Amino acid sequence: MQTNGGRLGGVRPALAGAAVVAALAGGAYGPALAGWAAKGPDWSLIAEEGFALKLHLAAALGTLLIGVLLLAGVKGRGWHKRLGWSWVALMAATAVSSFWLQHLRPGSFSWIHGLSGWTLVVLPTAVYAARRRKVKLHRRMMSGLFVGGSMVAGGFALMPGRLLWRVVVG
Repeated sequence: MQTNGGRLGGVRPALAGAAVVAALAGGAYGPALAGWAAKGPDWSLIAEEGFALKLHLAAALGTLLIGVLLLAGVKGRGWHKRLGWSWVALMAATAVSSFWLQHLRPGSFSWIHGLSGWTLVVLPTAVYAARRRKVKLHRRMMSGLFVGGSMVAGGFALMPGRLLWRVVVG
């Protein structure tokens, strides 16, 4: 595997972000999981939701899966570029579809929509950086989008009481 100065692309920042999210989430998830027994997800809750949520969830899961592959793999090669374009398209779909989701504050946007707007600004900037061979800037921006957009936002989506919490935990 190709390394960049002893680092594996954006793996370390992503792992650090995951550790921070896990540490912060421990306080929220711990008490809510008391007495929890493992069971399968209740997909019927997702089936009852509208198209925007289904698109958002599918795109978000795609960005998570492809993002892990991109961070762990060799950078700059053909497969990285092809997967990268798929990741960009899925991240854009995730961000855009979020504007139709207003479960936290019905009828208005919440703070999480600010993250979606920021994503739509940073995505093309990060692609432009790659095309201009500004690899460090591209790596920082894409790693930040992965950690903030996939891991942190995903962590908030799994907070107790939210839809994904009910799907996974009950």
